[in-house]
Amino acid sequence: MEVDILEKYNQTNQFGNYLDLKIKILKPGDVKYTVSVKEHHLATIKSAHGGFISAIFDQIVGTAALSKAILESKLVSTVEFKINFLKPVFLGDDLIGHGLIIQSGKRIYTVKGEIFNQNNNLVATGIATLNAYPFDKSDMNS
Repeated sequence: MEVDILEKYNQTNQFGNYLDLKIKILKPGDVKYTVSVKEHHLATIKSAHGGFISAIFDQIVGTAALSKAILESKLVSTVEFKINFLKPVFLGDDLIGHGLIIQSGKRIYTVKGEIFNQNNNLVATGIATLNAYPFDKSDMNS
């Protein structure tokens, strides 16, 4: 069932597909994403918009939590996150995001997220809280 849920999520996640994110689940609760910065991700002539970086971060932490929650036939939603932008991100940069669950309970997951550029410089970091809920209570269950 968990593979079916993940496949369905990837098919219905239009925003993640639009961002052109590539995912690799290392193990439940531990994921990596890659994405190249394109012109439609920019806020200025050369640098990426903070909303783009935040969206990547949300995908990273959300998928880390989801990769564990699906083992119990659950989905997750972001309750809150805090992100620190440490360095600018530029057109053509190849970004690598890493999400790792640092605490999980019955319903609440705490996930650390980091985003690096192609030179292995940490460009953003943060922490998120996510809520796990039964798949059968979701709109994906139709």
